[in-house]
Amino acid sequence: MRSDETLGTAEVGLLYHTHHSWLYGWLSRRVGCRENAADLAQDTFVRLLKSRQVSPLREPRAYLSSIARGLMIDQYRRRELERAYLESVALLPEHEVPSEESRLLILDSLERIDRMLSTLKPRVRQAFLLAQLDGLTCPKIAEKLGVSRATVERDLATALQHCYRLRYVEE
Repeated sequence: MRSDETLGTAEVGLLYHTHHSWLYGWLSRRVGCRENAADLAQDTFVRLLKSRQVSPLREPRAYLSSIARGLMIDQYRRRELERAYLESVALLPEHEVPSEESRLLILDSLERIDRMLSTLKPRVRQAFLLAQLDGLTCPKIAEKLGVSRATVERDLATALQHCYRLRYVEE
């Protein structure tokens, strides 16, 4: 393979053949569910196929476990979001409970928002959440965070730019 190419199907196939059993065992010990481990192992190799990684990998097991660890974290976060969503829906009157299709769309949106929020600096994220969830004004947020009103306004502008990109650019 030339050094200017990303990993090809043959290289990933060889990695799969060589390391899949090891990765499956590694994941099984961590997640405690064979079916979940099998899914995560497959997803790891799919992610590798889609990656821009240039061959050869010096430490394939370290690289594969790094991808798998990220997928486990994503799965955990997704499950936590779904659990929180289901708890909140359980409080709704039956006629207001969203349909299954709406539930999937809402959870997808929540996952995307969660990923976007995780990219923000902690103060920016906190200011945004205080404004959006608690309804605090800029002066109240500034007081709570111990920063100037101008800093809060800049932080909110940054967060809203990310929201805009999430809504209109990344779709």
